Amino acid sequence: MITYIQAIILGAIQGATELFPVSSLGHSIIVPQLLDWKLDQNADFFLIFLVATHLATSLVLLGFYWKDWLKIISGMARSIFARGSSTSNDPYARLGWLIVVATIPAGLLGLVFEHKLKMLFASPLIVAGFLVLNGLMLFAAESLSRKSASGDAPADHSDAEISGLSWMNALKIGCAQTLALLPGFSRTGATLGGGLLVGLDHRNAARLSFLMATPIIMAAAVLKLPQLFTEWGSFPTGQIIAGSLAAAIGAYLSVAFLTRYFETRTLKTFASYCLVIGSVALVIFLTR
Repeated sequence: MITYIQAIILGAIQGATELFPVSSLGHSIIVPQLLDWKLDQNADFFLIFLVATHLATSLVLLGFYWKDWLKIISGMARSIFARGSSTSNDPYARLGWLIVVATIPAGLLGLVFEHKLKMLFASPLIVAGFLVLNGLMLFAAESLSRKSASGDAPADHSDAEISGLSWMNALKIGCAQTLALLPGFSRTGATLGGGLLVGLDHRNAARLSFLMATPIIMAAAVLKLPQLFTEWGSFPTGQIIAGSLAAAIGAYLSVAFLTRYFETRTLKTFASYCLVIGSVALVIFLTR
């Protein structure tokens, strides 16, 4: 099973790395192996643990952006009741539908292939290799991006700029997000990189990434909720709760930090981190 200390450490790592562009699933697989924890990561209890921590992370995201989601949902409702009239004059309506479009690729592929991909690739050695590739992806996104990070644009223009994306560019960002189906690739990193490549600056790309993460993380967790509650008593309840609370705290601190970080900074620090940690993990796993 899993101890309270292990649950808290893994929960905090999951909550933080889900939003940092460094792959939460990759860390959930690599860290126990590096620390030589005797955890069966294919056991049902470990899946339930990850579901609970993801649910906690999504609830924190929803709470952090609740005012924005009220505007987005209200805008989408207005567009529906307006019977298909143009959303061009309603930035929050358009932003909501852009998020829907961007979520479709990963949502569809996730339903069909996610379990098979994670079972196929979820060995620590392969995940470490994907973490290195994630770092290279972040460096590539930076070198190819059209805009550099800058905090000069007025904050109230962020959503107007994001809602100005074309439907095709939203779909491109969604396609980039599908990389996160491979353990070791970061959902945040992929969507942030996709946002940069279609012309958003770092701050707006990060904001769009966090808004996109809320429904897709929550949907992935909700799909597993029946198993979570029907089999709750057969799993280490206390450890799951402790890990979920740690994930919630980690998620809140990370999103609060990253929203400020990307006002003036780039992905290069995280790219370097992934290259170093992934390479070190590869060496350790190959020499054991």
